[in-house]
Amino acid sequence: GLLGKINLGPIDLQNRPDWYKEKVYTTNKVPSLEDNNKVMGESLDLVKYVDSNFEGPSLLLDDPEKQKFAEELLAYSDTTFVPIVYISFAKDARTLAGAQFDYLENALHKFDDWAFFLGQFNQVDITYALFIERFHIFMPEGFNNDITTGRPKLAKWIE
Repeated sequence: GLLGKINLGPIDLQNRPDWYKEKVYTTNKVPSLEDNNKVMGESLDLVKYVDSNFEGPSLLLDDPEKQKFAEELLAYSDTTFVPIVYISFAKDARTLAGAQFDYLENALHKFDDWAFFLGQFNQVDITYALFIERFHIFMPEGFNNDITTGRPKLAKWIE
C-alpha cells in the first residue's frame, strides 16, 4: 500500500530458484510484485499498479492525447516491437529490427518537447528502456548495427 516498504529481491534469471516459482509467481516470469498478499506480474500491469498504489511522481499522463498515445506505444511494445526485434535476430536484423527502431524514432518526434516519449518521463520510457538497453548493446556486437545511426532522437533518449 501507500506507506508500505518495497523490498527488492534479485534472482539469477539464468538459474531461477525453485522457491520463486513455488512461493512467489507460479508462471516463473519476472518481474513480479507481491502487495497485500496478492502476487502479480506482466510489466505493463505492474507499472500501472505501482503508479496508482504507491507514492511518488505519476507515471501516467494528465493530457488525454498523450495518454492515448502512451497506450498505443505500450500495446505496440508487446504485440510488435519486442517480438519482431527478437524474430529479426534469426532473419534480417538490420531491416526488420531497423523498421522497429524507425517507428520509435518517429514516436519520439510526435511530442517534440523533451528527450522522453510524450515529453516527460512516464510508463512508456520504463517499458521500452529494458529492451532498448539490451538491443543497444547487442545489435552492434551481434550484427554490426548501431541502432542510433540516423536516429538522433533515439540516441538522445538513450543518453
